[in-house]
Amino acid sequence: MTVKTLDTSHASLPREVRILVGARVVDRLGGFTLTFLPLLLVTAYGASLRTAGLVGAVFGLATIPSRLLGGRLSDRWGRRATIVLGLAGCAVAQLALASAPGLAVAFAAAVALGLCFEIYEPPSQALLADLTPPPQRVAAYSALGAAIAAAGVVAGLLAAVLAGVGMRWLFVADAVTCLACATMVRLLLPAGRETRERERPHASPWRDRRLRLMFGTGTGFATTYMTIMCGLPLALHHDGLAPGWAGGLVAVSATTVIVGRRLPLSRHVDPFLRMRSGFTWLAGGLALAGAAALSGAGAWSYVAPVVVWSLGDAVLLGEPLAVVAGLAHGGDRGRYLAAYGVSWGLATTAAPALATGLLVLGGTPVLWGSCAAGALLLAGVQSRVGAAVTEK
Repeated sequence: MTVKTLDTSHASLPREVRILVGARVVDRLGGFTLTFLPLLLVTAYGASLRTAGLVGAVFGLATIPSRLLGGRLSDRWGRRATIVLGLAGCAVAQLALASAPGLAVAFAAAVALGLCFEIYEPPSQALLADLTPPPQRVAAYSALGAAIAAAGVVAGLLAAVLAGVGMRWLFVADAVTCLACATMVRLLLPAGRETRERERPHASPWRDRRLRLMFGTGTGFATTYMTIMCGLPLALHHDGLAPGWAGGLVAVSATTVIVGRRLPLSRHVDPFLRMRSGFTWLAGGLALAGAAALSGAGAWSYVAPVVVWSLGDAVLLGEPLAVVAGLAHGGDRGRYLAAYGVSWGLATTAAPALATGLLVLGGTPVLWGSCAAGALLLAGVQSRVGAAVTEK
């Protein structure tokens, strides 16, 4: 793999890419599940923090086969059909979760949701790579990330409103947006044009040492990111603050990601140097969050830390995907992206238990301090990983 000059223009992206980005924006408008699942179990079903963490971990474990299935179906059935299947399954499971009469049924619905939750992700990511030449792939993933972040602003505000009405309504809203996204994909993306490259799949992606290296650091980032997402509403609740604040801070984060993608956070062409910069910003914001928690100054003191760590997210949420997509042949791309995406399944499994465990161990300062340490470690290894991945 060689490092090339990047085309960062979004205007010239293919029409199908813009349609997919628009559909994912609609889906993101109701994207509350991961952030609020543990809190739903605590407030609506009377679960303890440890029980909520356990259910969240089982949910995350279920997303691993979900993503692998999505990658395999994507390369065999096609991108569009797999996306629609995954979104429809998510909608059904979320409605079951919202209407569950008790904790046992909610647990079963959470597992079913996990088994559907990641099916649509590999075909979505593969489709972007299929439809864009290599120099434009960072722009395509950047456009997707920026658009989803823009929708996240509205989603955060909507979550703040719906959380005040009842946690169950968050999951009803998410089900509606999943169905709307599936409808857009089914009607607006033409069948048979999703994959321009129909190569015969090659060896298992796990045999590729470069992918394994990306997977290792990707798992570290995903675990840090998901611990933040799961821990933020629980941390506010733990410190006696209203859960609606979490929605507002999510909106602040999304706004920062949009702006951050336009800022010269790192001028390096080398993606691994850019990722090192992103991890450094992430660590700085988390350290500030730990200081805010120690000060006891209230929810407003989280605004600056969220802005700083979200500047790191602006770099890190798209860059690794472009690198992984460039490692694969077209016929293997769905499976490569699915294999890499297992990192998010592992993170989603570990993060609820990790966030709740750190809160029980030492409160919010320990939660944010531990995440900051992890981000600093990841920043330190990027140069070595980059040298190994890009060597000929």
